[in-house]
Order: sequence, then structure tokens, then C-alpha cells
Amino acid sequence: MNNLDPAIAARLKRNPDGLIPVVVQQYDTKVVLMVAWMDDEALHRTLVTGRATYWSRSRQEYWVKGETSGNTQAVHEARLDCDGDTLLLKVDQSGPACHTGADTCFDDGLLGTERDG
Repeated sequence: MNNLDPAIAARLKRNPDGLIPVVVQQYDTKVVLMVAWMDDEALHRTLVTGRATYWSRSRQEYWVKGETSGNTQAVHEARLDCDGDTLLLKVDQSGPACHTGADTCFDDGLLGTERDG
């Protein structure tokens, strides 16, 4: 099933599995919340409903963020990068974004620090 507007679909550069990565950002604070994947149908559902819908690579099914947890994402904007190979979703996150219960999936991933000079 592919209901995505053909003009939008033509701009997307998908990986071999037909997916495009999605960087999800809190619309007002600009905090990066998570990274997920979409195919054309997930993007279509997201644009039509205003609720973030992703493709689960592990479960091989669509999932609406917060459908089971209650931690929803109301979509404010969807943007495509200049190469057409990554989406930016600006959302209003309700509750933690990460499945671990953290506000962002990047809370515990510091690998280094900025250097002076």
C-alpha cells in the first residue's frame, strides 16, 4: 500500500529496504529526541494524522508513537534534508521519548566532550 503524494515520494532517497531515517526533534526546545525509520506509508500516515508513525525494523510493522505507552508525538513539521535521504520531524513530545523512560534516547550516550580552542 502506498498512498504517499507522488510529488513527495519522488523526492525521497530510500535505503535498499525502502526506508528513510527520521531524526525526531522537540519543536520548541530543539532537543533531539530519537531516531526512527519510515517508509512511504508511514510518512503518509504521519502527514495525514499528525501523529508520528514509524516502521519497526525488528517487528516488521507500523507503530504510532505512544499508542501503547501514552508518550505521544504530535507532529508540528516534517522536513526533508537537501539530499532527500533523511527526514526531520519536529514534534510535541508528551512524556519520555525513549523506550528506556528517558526524555531523549541520547541522554546516556555521551562519548566525549567539546575541546577548548
